[in-house]
Amino acid sequence: MSRWEPNARGRLEQAALDLYSERGFEQTTAAQIAERAGLSERTFFRHYADKREVLFGGAPILEKLFVDTLAGTEDTVAPIDAVASTLDAVGAVFLDRYEHARQRQAVIAASPELRERELIKLASLSAALATTLRGRGVEEPAASLAAEAGVAVFKVGFERWIGGDGERPLAEFLRESLDQLRTVASGG
Repeated sequence: MSRWEPNARGRLEQAALDLYSERGFEQTTAAQIAERAGLSERTFFRHYADKREVLFGGAPILEKLFVDTLAGTEDTVAPIDAVASTLDAVGAVFLDRYEHARQRQAVIAASPELRERELIKLASLSAALATTLRGRGVEEPAASLAAEAGVAVFKVGFERWIGGDGERPLAEFLRESLDQLRTVASGG
C-alpha cells in the first residue's frame, strides 16, 4: 500500500458503513474496515480512535456549523428564531446526503452502543448551543430551553427525513418540525 492515501477518511467512512450494514457494528473490526478501504489498520487508527468514531467523525464539524451560525445571528432576534435560522443553514448542508445519512442512521439504530454515542453527541450539541445563546445575552432558563428545543427539532426532523423517500430536503422537515413545536407550545 502506498504512503499517500487520497481521501483516506472518506474511504474508511464508506467502508465502515458498508461493513456495518452487511455484518453489523459488533461483528466488524477496524482491520476489516481498513482492508475494505484498501488501507492499513495503522492508517485507520491515525484517523480514528476506535471503530465507533468512523460514524461520529463529522460531529465536531456539525456542532461548529450550528454554533457558528447561531453566533452569527443578530442579537435582536428572539432565541427560538435564531435557532430556526440555524436549522435552515444546517439543513442545507445535508443536500445530496440522504442515502449516506439513511445508511448511517440504520447502523446506529441497530446498535445500543451507537445509539448511546448518538445521544451523547446530541447532548453535547445542546450544551454548545445553550452556551452560544448565553453568549448572545439570553438568560437561563431561556438559553437552555431554546437549545434543547432546537436539538429536539433537529432530531425529529432528521428522523422524518431519513424515514421518507429522499425527495424533499431536510430543511423542509426541520421547518415543519419547528412549526409543530410552536403549535404545541401555543396550546394548539
